Amino acid sequence: MVKFSRVNGKFIVLALAMLLFSAFGCGQEDSKGTSGSGSSQALAGGEFNKFFPKKGGEFDVVFTQEKTGMAQAKLKKQGQEVAMLTVSDTAGNPSAAEKFKSSTTSIAGYPSADSGSFGSVILVGNRFQVQVRSQGDDFTQSDREAWLQKFDLGGLARLGAGN
Repeated sequence: MVKFSRVNGKFIVLALAMLLFSAFGCGQEDSKGTSGSGSSQALAGGEFNKFFPKKGGEFDVVFTQEKTGMAQAKLKKQGQEVAMLTVSDTAGNPSAAEKFKSSTTSIAGYPSADSGSFGSVILVGNRFQVQVRSQGDDFTQSDREAWLQKFDLGGLARLGAGN
């Protein structure tokens, strides 16, 4: 068995403590990014639910997923899924908002873009992407644009300004 003096033992304990401290410090991701609103962390997905359109008539809004920076719901018409509704926070991924800088179109006063042939998306408050994605040809671009305007866009913009 190897014998250590008190000085060597204290040195080893100190070295191990420094190693553990640096390992934990390096293992943490820096979740701070840059966004148009000045906030640096993506909000919890549940924060977005109140801004989604309300169910009404022959349409139901069924929430399917919440995670940090995103909430998603299915839009159903008479029990059949016709579209997916999504709000996502670009605070943790500012490059996601880049496509809107050159946008020449807008919906409800917010810059818009197409997302493939079945998606329409707007950027609210330079921070939140609001998207409606059709599940088929029966739900048209004008349907998607109409449903984008049913979100509480003003409330969402205020949410971004307050964080």
